[in-house]
Amino acid sequence: QVQLVESGGGWVQAGGSLRLSCVVSGSILSFYTAGWHRQAPGKQRESVASITGGGSINYADSVKDRFTISRDNGRNTVYLQMNSLKPEDTGVYYCNLERGRFTSWGQGTQVTVSS
Repeated sequence: QVQLVESGGGWVQAGGSLRLSCVVSGSILSFYTAGWHRQAPGKQRESVASITGGGSINYADSVKDRFTISRDNGRNTVYLQMNSLKPEDTGVYYCNLERGRFTSWGQGTQVTVSS
C-alpha cells in the first residue's frame, strides 16, 4: 500500500520561506508523477507544482519563480521549496502521486503566512 507523509509546514511571515517534504513508502517514487496541491479555507484544492518521473516540471502561474519542486528518488522523497511566501499561499498542502488511473494522497500539512 502506497503511503505519503508530508512535513515541513508551519507559520511564517510574508517574505519568508518553508520547505515541504513528502516521504513515499510502499512503492518506488520514480514510477510516478508527483505533485503538490493546496487548499485554502473555503476554496477548491488547486495544483501548485508537479514533476514527472522523467523530470518534467510544471508550476501554477501564481507560484512560478517562487516555488521549486524537486525529487530525490533514492530517498523516495518529493520536496517543495517555497520562497517569498505571501498570505495568499496559506492553506493545507497535499502531496500526491499519479500513474495512469492510480492516484494517492497524503494527509496534508498546514502552511500559514501572516502579513
